Amino acid sequence: MMQKSITLVLAALSATCTSAFVTPAQRRSLAITPSSTQFFAEEKTMAEKAEEVSDEPLMNPDNPNLPALKGDYDWDAEYAADDDWITENVPGKISINEVDLAAQVTELSKIEDKYRKIRQDKEYEEARIIGFVPKAETYNGRFAMFFLVVGLLTEYWTGISIPGQIEEMLRVGGFIGPDF
Repeated sequence: MMQKSITLVLAALSATCTSAFVTPAQRRSLAITPSSTQFFAEEKTMAEKAEEVSDEPLMNPDNPNLPALKGDYDWDAEYAADDDWITENVPGKISINEVDLAAQVTELSKIEDKYRKIRQDKEYEEARIIGFVPKAETYNGRFAMFFLVVGLLTEYWTGISIPGQIEEMLRVGGFIGPDF
């Protein structure tokens, strides 16, 4: 029995030490070939070259006042042969004259004013609590339910009916005299 458990332990240790149980990703990361070391050496020299040049950012060749964009790529040239690729009359690239632009701004301002007024009216209606508005009706209903329950409980404990309770409140408030 002892020999069997030692054999199992040795088998488990040898299995963990062999490369048969290493995943392909681990195998690629562990494998160092001359080409991979050469690649890392080239990366290092490129980084060193970038540091040697200067700390100033590269400038955009089209507009020297702006910094160069990383990954700036001419997509139109790349996909010019594709029938689905639009290169003319693209919304971001359309140039319009000042009269058309002013007309568009005017129309957009009208739309903006319309929806601003709708939003302000909605906010005003939601903020109202007096009058026949949903919020006031909700409060009124809740108060009525509360005081009905209070009146019924008072009637149960004291034996005075709800109209008798109202009469007593009017007497205490001085609205009616004691001879009523």
